[in-house]
Amino acid sequence: MTNKTLYGNNIPKRITEKAEQRFRHYARKFSFDPARSPALAAYPEGQGYSDFGIMTIHEKTGALPGGQAFDTDKGIMLGTIRMGFGHCRMAIALASAAHSMGYTPYWLDLMSFPDYAASKTIKYLEDLYNLGSRISQGSRLFNSLVWDYVTSNAARKLSFSVEEDSLSRIFVPLYRDIPRDLPFFSTHPWTGHAAVGAGMTDVVTIIPDNFPLAFHVVEGSLHVVQSPSTYMGYRTFHSMGDGLYLDHTMPPNDIRMVGHYIDHEIVAGLEGDCDARLKRIKDGETRRFLLTMGGAGAQVRRFFDIADTCKSAIEDGKVSLLINMGDHKGRWAELEAMFRKRGIEWTMHSDWAETRAFVKDAQTSPVSGVHVFLHDDFYCAVYATNILMRVCDVMVTKPSELSFYPVPKLFIQRVGRHEAWGAIRGAEIGDGTIETSSITGLHRILRLLVEDNDLLELYCAHIRRNHRDGMYDGAYNAVKLAIERKKG
Repeated sequence: MTNKTLYGNNIPKRITEKAEQRFRHYARKFSFDPARSPALAAYPEGQGYSDFGIMTIHEKTGALPGGQAFDTDKGIMLGTIRMGFGHCRMAIALASAAHSMGYTPYWLDLMSFPDYAASKTIKYLEDLYNLGSRISQGSRLFNSLVWDYVTSNAARKLSFSVEEDSLSRIFVPLYRDIPRDLPFFSTHPWTGHAAVGAGMTDVVTIIPDNFPLAFHVVEGSLHVVQSPSTYMGYRTFHSMGDGLYLDHTMPPNDIRMVGHYIDHEIVAGLEGDCDARLKRIKDGETRRFLLTMGGAGAQVRRFFDIADTCKSAIEDGKVSLLINMGDHKGRWAELEAMFRKRGIEWTMHSDWAETRAFVKDAQTSPVSGVHVFLHDDFYCAVYATNILMRVCDVMVTKPSELSFYPVPKLFIQRVGRHEAWGAIRGAEIGDGTIETSSITGLHRILRLLVEDNDLLELYCAHIRRNHRDGMYDGAYNAVKLAIERKKG
């Protein structure tokens, strides 16, 4: 049944009844059977295993024999859903840090069980979210009247956590074979609620963004955050009480500020990457802009506008664009048609080995023209941005989880109001611009970043300063906390 309290705060009956109705709706819609659960095993597969020793969790069936048991001594579990790129990017950062510390990361994607109600429910809700994200980029009216509310105020109330906890009962059977004391990192609250509901004892909730949303609150877990303002927001349930009359806050033992969740390779190579950027600036080399498509594929028009604005500079060798389309073939078809109509030429990279080779060459060789990256494999689609950012001069991105990465950033229009605070964080710590939503403002900043050096030099200086302060050590710190909790 739906919980009637949250951290000691009473939840009104109307909210618990609504949460229960929502759970029953999806349980019926997708024929949820709480007694039916998959037999799980871990498999060494794909680029994630090659890069970080990630063991992928699948249902053990006749079509997929073998598989390994869980290493309860040196293993950690990463709970993800394949909804957008951000949750998986955070999981990759944790896997990278854990691997560098001698641990084995296990990857549990709740979307990997298509015959179960859990995956069917998530897929249905993901399609709705992606549709809203794309509409928001083409309609200012929809964005201001609907999407900003859905992605901020609607998810800000503490009652939202109760609703998500109730829904997550559909996901609990997927956890039946997972050792209860295995450190579990939840990169989406559905995975965290289900882990707690399954009786796991060392659950760490990885809070994204920089805007406190009750949607991410998972009672029974340790919440880790990336910034002081986020810490205060979750610690006090700031602005989450709308009509609930909250008497209790989150206990201090249930939350920690750890820093930004960044891959080990990026943190370890930070100084060298900044040196390379500054040398390219000093030598007057072609300025490299990395444009990264989000998981919802909502930025096609903005990418075309940037390419069109920079067309002459690209042809003159002043600018190079590295465009990671992720796995969005449909969105690329739209952008490709725009490029052809405008006469913008490009080079396509869709083979992972080729993409890796391009990045390696870019460390020491000049880059020119427009390069498009498109990969079928979801891991490669996400991780391409992580390796490309190390050889770019500016990353052009919506203020998503990429706001926290140590690379100079030009923030374009957000997709959802909750992302706005990511740009505020980047601008305040000095490694990115303010969010630039207007076309004229974007064009003005692009010209500045192409023609002048002061902003890029400023951002590189602050990245180094932040690094010395340990700001980018969040992934290491989160892993350490989980291991300490298990031992303690």
